[in-house]
Amino acid sequence: MKLYKQDPFGNALFIKKFLIRILALITHQRYQSFNKLEIEGSEIIRDLPETGVLFVSNHQTYFADVVAMVHVFNASLKGRVDSIKNVGYLWQPKLNIYYVAAAETMKSGLLPKILSYVGSVSIERTWRSKGENVNRQVKMSDVSNIGRALNDGWLITFPQGTTTPFKPIRRGTAHIIKKNKPIVIPIVIDGFRRAYDKKGLNVKKRGVFQSMVIKKPLEIDYENDSVEKIIEQLQFAIEQHPSFLKVTPIDEYVKEETELNKKREW
Repeated sequence: MKLYKQDPFGNALFIKKFLIRILALITHQRYQSFNKLEIEGSEIIRDLPETGVLFVSNHQTYFADVVAMVHVFNASLKGRVDSIKNVGYLWQPKLNIYYVAAAETMKSGLLPKILSYVGSVSIERTWRSKGENVNRQVKMSDVSNIGRALNDGWLITFPQGTTTPFKPIRRGTAHIIKKNKPIVIPIVIDGFRRAYDKKGLNVKKRGVFQSMVIKKPLEIDYENDSVEKIIEQLQFAIEQHPSFLKVTPIDEYVKEETELNKKREW
């Protein structure tokens, strides 16, 4: 018999709680003080079931995106409305929030290992490893672990698998949706790439306006919708469909992003 409660991956819940509290105190000012996070749609979080929820989002840094979501989710569950004021909402955090991350990223230092303990579902990427393109089979243990996370709670994933904007959605995300039939909540973030380095550990610029828009659950026919249809739906939902570039070419997009950054400084 276990002397303490564990999550499905064998991590002690009391240690997770302690680490989340410490990380919350360290990171809160990144989104509430010298940088400002504007939130929209957080009321959706309070109406979600305890388990079986998949959050899909565009990706801008390795870790700052996820940390911000943990703040927002917990603040909403504690009654905050589009706000993360007063970090006390993480004194008793939701401990079954997980996120999908590349295994090699989570082994790249002490802090990533700590973040991994807090809630990472680490997977072996099938398309890239150590900076090089690869082509390898999906590990069934990775598929199983994703299912375990959804059965236990909420799971955050970045279906493009990269922080580069407008890259294709990985087919694996659509297969996960068809197999596990979760409630799928799209999230669109902005400003993180300007505020932090690629890993999201170091502050690159202060006074950056950051935003997080939480959208209503997607309507998906798990049995009849094709993988291709789900992929397209995800692309539009997280505003990463190629059609966006037909309106704004990628070079113009980068230019506009830089100009917006200047305007958003305060």
